[in-house]
Amino acid sequence: VAVKQVSLGKQPQKELIVNELLVVMNNKHPNIVNYLDSYLVGDKLWIIMEYMDGGPLSSVIREVHMDEGEMAAISRE
Repeated sequence: VAVKQVSLGKQPQKELIVNELLVVMNNKHPNIVNYLDSYLVGDKLWIIMEYMDGGPLSSVIREVHMDEGEMAAISRE
């Protein structure tokens, strides 16, 4: 599993966190990283998700140059 820790004290719009949590809780698909559970630990929300080997998609976007066709193929999958 992977644990995403969200510091609630540093979030100006907590409703966005709640909306994200509701979306991931209610959507399951074999081609996306799925939500498993969540816990409130102190002032942090721990979101437990399936582990995705290779790191976060944001790292891939910053480090790999892709043309439009490649981005479309990845988005489609």
